[in-house]
Amino acid sequence: MVTTIPGSEILTSGLNMIAQSLQIPVIIFLVIFAFFAILTLGSLVSEYTSRKKVTPDALEKLIYAISKAGSSEELMNIIKNAKLYDNQKVILVKILRADSLTSETRETLARKLIEFEETKLGKTLERTDIVTRIGPTLGLMGTLIPMGPGLAALGAGDVNTLANAIIVAFDTTVVGIGAGAVGYFVSKIRRRWYEEDLSNLDALADALLDKLKQ
Repeated sequence: MVTTIPGSEILTSGLNMIAQSLQIPVIIFLVIFAFFAILTLGSLVSEYTSRKKVTPDALEKLIYAISKAGSSEELMNIIKNAKLYDNQKVILVKILRADSLTSETRETLARKLIEFEETKLGKTLERTDIVTRIGPTLGLMGTLIPMGPGLAALGAGDVNTLANAIIVAFDTTVVGIGAGAVGYFVSKIRRRWYEEDLSNLDALADALLDKLKQ
């Protein structure tokens, strides 16, 4: 004889109600993540086509050009004509124009400007990182939630309800894992790009600060 703990049926019913009430929100979020993954993949392709890749040789020539510049006007022209992103040029120009500051204060300003740029790029990566981590989790939730009623229907001989539950479970799993995979791929590529861009910006800022000390 199975002994039932008083109140356990109420708790079980409450958990079941909560779990079943999450099915629609989970499916909605999975649809949003799927569209976001498609848009993100398209934006990655667009970003790749417009990407300004700085080769080691080009970076070396740019650093030498900065070190050999004879005036602030020449440094300004070197920065403006460099094959860099506009936001990188803006940071270097701000450092160059901070001639009223001491060298230590100018270095602090340069570090903060680079940190702000790093934070801005990090926010871009956060969105795909969220999809990477939460997408498969929502897929698992979408798999488990309908299986409870499906198995209950199987016990009652209702095979059609079980089949519909299995279809929903498989679809949510595929969408969740797919969105997470796309998010991981995009984050991996962009993180490598952004780390390279920040490294180049840091090297150019150091070269410019050294030049301004002279």
